[in-house]
Amino acid sequence: MTSLISLSNVKPNPTVSLNAREVRPAATSLYVGVKAMGGGGGGAKFKGTQMREKKLAEMIESKVVEATEACGGDNKDSDGCRVAWDEVEEISQAKAHLRQKLEREEDPLESFCQGHPYTDECLVNYD
Repeated sequence: MTSLISLSNVKPNPTVSLNAREVRPAATSLYVGVKAMGGGGGGAKFKGTQMREKKLAEMIESKVVEATEACGGDNKDSDGCRVAWDEVEEISQAKAHLRQKLEREEDPLESFCQGHPYTDECLVNYD
């Protein structure tokens, strides 16, 4: 989703504090840090991260079932069994990493813009 904020009457001025910094030599764009505030109630503040956490939990459950099926009978020492449990471990680590990111209470857009300052989502264009 691309969103642009139009500030037609605002010109870049280093004396004006907009909580922003220029990221290009030309005065046509700004990087603006925006902190989205959640609605309280604890847990994830952003719908996308809630959906991602739910999807990872579902994937873990399905991969555990697959791993137990792959390791059934005499297949406990097979390569397929090891690979299946490695997949469970990787998805569990991804969920733990997501949980750590949520505990830092960062806006997902903020961390994205730190690594990709020139994308449309992170630029403010002047008309």
